Amino acid sequence: MAAKLSAWRNPSYLESSTGIFFFFCAWGVWWSFYQRWLVTGLGMTNTQVGNIYSINSVATLIIMFVYGVIQDELGVKRRLAIFIAAIAALVGPFVQFIYAPLMRSNIMLGAMLGAVVLSAGFMSGCSLIEAITERYSRKFGFEYGQSRAWGSFGYAIVALIAGFVFNINPMINFWLGSAFGLCMLLVYAFWIPDEQRDEIRRESTPEGEKSQPSLSDMLHVLGMPALWLLIIFMIFTNTFYTVFDQQMFPTYYANLFATPQLGNQVYGILNSFQVFLESAMMGVVPVIMRKIGVRNALLLGATVMFARIGLCGFFHDPVMVSIVKLFHSIEVPLFSLPAFRYFTLHFNPKLSATLYMVGFQIASQVGQVVLSTPLGMLHDRAGDQVTFYTISLVVLAALIYGIFVLKRDDQQVDGDPFIRDSQKSAVTQG
Repeated sequence: MAAKLSAWRNPSYLESSTGIFFFFCAWGVWWSFYQRWLVTGLGMTNTQVGNIYSINSVATLIIMFVYGVIQDELGVKRRLAIFIAAIAALVGPFVQFIYAPLMRSNIMLGAMLGAVVLSAGFMSGCSLIEAITERYSRKFGFEYGQSRAWGSFGYAIVALIAGFVFNINPMINFWLGSAFGLCMLLVYAFWIPDEQRDEIRRESTPEGEKSQPSLSDMLHVLGMPALWLLIIFMIFTNTFYTVFDQQMFPTYYANLFATPQLGNQVYGILNSFQVFLESAMMGVVPVIMRKIGVRNALLLGATVMFARIGLCGFFHDPVMVSIVKLFHSIEVPLFSLPAFRYFTLHFNPKLSATLYMVGFQIASQVGQVVLSTPLGMLHDRAGDQVTFYTISLVVLAALIYGIFVLKRDDQQVDGDPFIRDSQKSAVTQG
């Protein structure tokens, strides 16, 4: 691991942060209103929206696993990042001329084609870009949370304008995604700091220490019970990040206002403010982890999720629901940052991309495949409150399960050890 430099003097930090910033701009400008577009632009019911999310999730979990295996083979090479950026740059014309017309004429064919393209460029692409950034942080000496915060900052900026643009014409959102995708493509294709070039050459030499894992390494980890216990925890917690926040909350929130147009605008502003806070929390959560540990940080994230979704069912006025929505800014960093650290703590760090894809993101996609449609049907039949309470109780059950199955930070340390601040102080005093 490289010695940490001041972030602004570290070229790999600057490159990674710029790349992830443009990726989240390209994704967030249309993804934050994707569910609203399916409902208002294409006239879908909640059940149909659930079916679309399930199909998207099937494609995502397959592509995500492939991405993880390939990236672990590539090491620090960024060929997949360039591929993802190229898709992001084409999202506008794809949706305008292919996806939207197909969804109106042949919804199943359109859903399947869209699932492949949108997943390869965004849903699976998000996990891959995060995994590359995390790997670079360990290789080139910067804090992953600091770099990932720029992604949240980018999402916040575009979410601020997305609601206003959506009311003019939803297709503008997708074309703005293409513009940001082009910027992302330029970063990953042409901005290669010297230390990254040196690392690529080092990994390519026969005498160099290989960072790529072997097939036996992968099979060994995938056969470990500890990974599958974690996957179950993720299926019934992080799954609801998309099922609730993308599939249900936008329409629920917009309907709290006098007109859907006003709801769209306020939701865009709220979403932007929430993600700005999330960006700040990306820098705070590493401090929290050093105080309470990796395992406890994950459990804290599940606790926040349980409270947030349940309170959305309890409150029915825009002000209180908006306040509860802001809990999201704490929850996202408490899942993503401790999850990465959990994998590099308890498993082989060489497999960080594969493990993050399988143990964190693919687990969530499996949950979406299984739960999106039935929860959409429940939403149509029972309404918001019953659905939100049901999801909240499922998260509570997963939280109790996690208390018993998640490894403590000093158990099964097969990767990089994690030392809390209190432990460092004890060592210093001793």
